[in-house]
This record gives sequence, structure tokens and C-alpha cells, in this order.
Amino acid sequence: MSDIPKNIIKLALSRDLKATIRIGKSGLTENLVSEIIGQLSSKSIVKIKINRGLFDKNDLQNVWKHLENSTNSTLVSSRGNVGVLWKP
Repeated sequence: MSDIPKNIIKLALSRDLKATIRIGKSGLTENLVSEIIGQLSSKSIVKIKINRGLFDKNDLQNVWKHLENSTNSTLVSSRGNVGVLWKP
């Protein structure tokens, strides 16, 4: 996390940043990934919330890794079922 600018980390940890992507019962679809990519192209940071019970707690880290790789972005913070992706 050392290569992420301090202002991005501060923004990601801010409670004022609202989730703009919600992962529901459809799960991780191609449309969801393309929506995240679209939002990352217009703004540098996107907050994602996953519905509770959709994934096991142990699988959440794998979900964030998958989203990082498929959107070519960096996970700035993840706390429970909420994560923030940043596109440098």
C-alpha cells in the first residue's frame, strides 16, 4: 500500500465516499466488471459493496483479488463486505 498516494487512501477511508457499485445475487458478472471499468475511467476511485451472505468471509479476499485483476486496478482498502478500488 506504500505506492498509493496519501490523498487516495484518505478518500478511500472516508465515510463520505458512497458505494457506487453493489454486488447482488447475480454475483460477479461480465456486466458488473465492465461497469466498474467504466466508472474507473471517469473517476479514479470506486467504492463497492457486496451484499451480506453472498460470499463466505474466507472468499471475500479472493473476490477483491479477482476484481483487481479483471479491472486492472488496485484495492486501496477492504473492510468486511466493502472495498475501494483505485485506478492509477
